[in-house]
Amino acid sequence: MYRIGLFLLTNLAIIIVASISLRLLGVESILANNGVDLNLSALLIFCAVFGFAGSFVSLLLSKFMAKRSSGTQIIEQPQTEQERWLVQTVAELSKKADIGMPEVGIFPAQQSNAFATGWNRNNALVAVSAGLLQRFSRDEVRAVLAHEIGHVANGDMITLSLVQGVVNTFVMFAARVIGFFVDRVVLKNNRGLGLGYWVTTIVAEIALGILASTIVMWFSRQREFRADAAGAHLAGRTAMLGALEKLRAETQAHVANEMPDTMAAFGISSGWKRNTSKLFMTHPPLEERIQALKYG
Repeated sequence: MYRIGLFLLTNLAIIIVASISLRLLGVESILANNGVDLNLSALLIFCAVFGFAGSFVSLLLSKFMAKRSSGTQIIEQPQTEQERWLVQTVAELSKKADIGMPEVGIFPAQQSNAFATGWNRNNALVAVSAGLLQRFSRDEVRAVLAHEIGHVANGDMITLSLVQGVVNTFVMFAARVIGFFVDRVVLKNNRGLGLGYWVTTIVAEIALGILASTIVMWFSRQREFRADAAGAHLAGRTAMLGALEKLRAETQAHVANEMPDTMAAFGISSGWKRNTSKLFMTHPPLEERIQALKYG
């Protein structure tokens, strides 16, 4: 979840900053020669170039951003028996998955968590939280590491970048078409691009970006099932199921301590909210992952 969320936020920030900068610099020449009509071919090329650029810049920055934002400490020279075991385990699993040895790190979070990121399968980062190391058995930690290495071996970050590039292109293209429509039809501006175009485009770009992210989230959820299968292959199905069950138990304990949904007393079920929020989930529910691994 951390890996995907950081990638999406970085990508969105790059797209918005690039769009605003290009407008201020007057680079965005998407009108036909007559200065009135929209040049759809030029617009599509423009959006594809910057849409994929935003996605791949996010990918290239992923390791640096993940280290800085999570506070991950890279294990350069293992100082403890636990660090030595962690590095050796990652090395063993990486060799089995036929990928280059990733950087290995620990980040200071009490939640049970881990992530893998990097611009290619032979130049990745695998990190686990301090809380996971404290509460999970070594077999369970090994399964979590195998899951993350499965992401790397499956090329999930590269594929995610391609999907995000297509989504970016669509969002930028559609936002500018909407902005042009509002500027010409609603505000009756007959030449050039008026203020209505710029404002509408920014608003539409943000709104469409949020909606289109559901496509990326769906893709991310499908890749989680594949990473679970890879983890089971690398570390054993029993260990992978044990790690998922441990995560589910911790999640249920956390939810039980939260305040109940007060709206339920008025007959408004939280089911709609859960179903809606599921569209924006980077990971499938643990119950679904466990069932898929058991019977898939």
